[in-house]
Amino acid sequence: MSTEIIDETPSAVDREVREMLITARIGLLLKSSFFGNLATRLKLVNADSWCSTAATDGRNFYYNTEFVKSLRAGEREFLFGHEVLHCVYDHFERRQDRNSQLWNIAGDFCINADLRKHKVGEFITSVDCLYDEKYEGWSAEQVYDDIIENAETIDVEKLVEKLLDEHLDGESEDGEGGNHPRISEEERRKIRDSFKEAVISAAQASDPGSLPLGVRRMVQELTDPKLNWRDLLRTSLQSTIKDDYTWNRMSRRSWHIDAVLPGHNYADTIDIAIALDMSGSIRETQIRDFLSEIKGIMEAFPAFNLHIFSFDTEVYNYCHYTSENLDSIESYECIGGGGTAFGCIFDFLKEQEFEPEQLVIFTDGEVADWGDPNYCDTVFVLHNNYGSIPEVPYGIGVEYTQ
Repeated sequence: MSTEIIDETPSAVDREVREMLITARIGLLLKSSFFGNLATRLKLVNADSWCSTAATDGRNFYYNTEFVKSLRAGEREFLFGHEVLHCVYDHFERRQDRNSQLWNIAGDFCINADLRKHKVGEFITSVDCLYDEKYEGWSAEQVYDDIIENAETIDVEKLVEKLLDEHLDGESEDGEGGNHPRISEEERRKIRDSFKEAVISAAQASDPGSLPLGVRRMVQELTDPKLNWRDLLRTSLQSTIKDDYTWNRMSRRSWHIDAVLPGHNYADTIDIAIALDMSGSIRETQIRDFLSEIKGIMEAFPAFNLHIFSFDTEVYNYCHYTSENLDSIESYECIGGGGTAFGCIFDFLKEQEFEPEQLVIFTDGEVADWGDPNYCDTVFVLHNNYGSIPEVPYGIGVEYTQ
């Protein structure tokens, strides 16, 4: 996708296009305040001498006059939304050592799907741009991996031609007109930090339902301190225990200290169920690390019944642990490897007529069937290889970190 590169733009043409862009920003302010607020932060800069479409560095909105004129009014609003989300999602910083062309394609797929789903402006059809319904809600990392996986069946050159804008980064060479913007890493960091503050303010002033899922996740990461899943789980389990002890049973913790502690009344022993997602996206080494941490957590409790099983779309290898055999948890055999459906967990628990005081599901959250939200208290310990975790529809969701 390209328009003519020219050395000098007639002033009347530039004024006309700037008025079009200002009108588009006002339209966004009235209809999509989050995007409108962030779009007004971007300074309008004519880029006819080097840019064939549009671009942004987080501070400026670069535009080609002929390209802007070729769009309908609502499409210009969409274009602003597109540039805003490049900044919000910090696509340059997240690229790391990935192929730049494929990463830019992945970013455009994500952004265009978000804007179309949330009806930000009018989806651009005046020129070809990247869109695939299946990428709704995906992160750029996930789309990139999908493109790599299907590279043999994809015409990358055709996808490149559908990029809606030029993607600027610190490694770019000067453009045809010699005016391609170049930003130092220090300056880029300041722009990025400033924009993040603006994103938080704009999000807090907007209806959460109007924001794409990726924006909501990012704002939550910026505003909420990272929960430590180990501390959360300990606290959650502790809340299920009644302070009722007996001297008829010595506490297991007495074995390692020079003191005699009362044991917990066995009638009040907590029942915990651990479900391990073995759908294939979580490596067995991660499961082993998780079980090791669970063992350490449970050792802090005087008495417990720990029920562990694997699952994908069925439940496998149910095992029961107490303080007597907890050490053997390290040799637990993980079974599974198909799809993922949490419904099988609750079907299994109901068949066993077992309602745990706490159900802990270790998963990546890539699932359509989230199971029964009303059966028992549930904690989702979420591991995601793409760097972001999904929102859980019920219970508590916390990110797994090693």
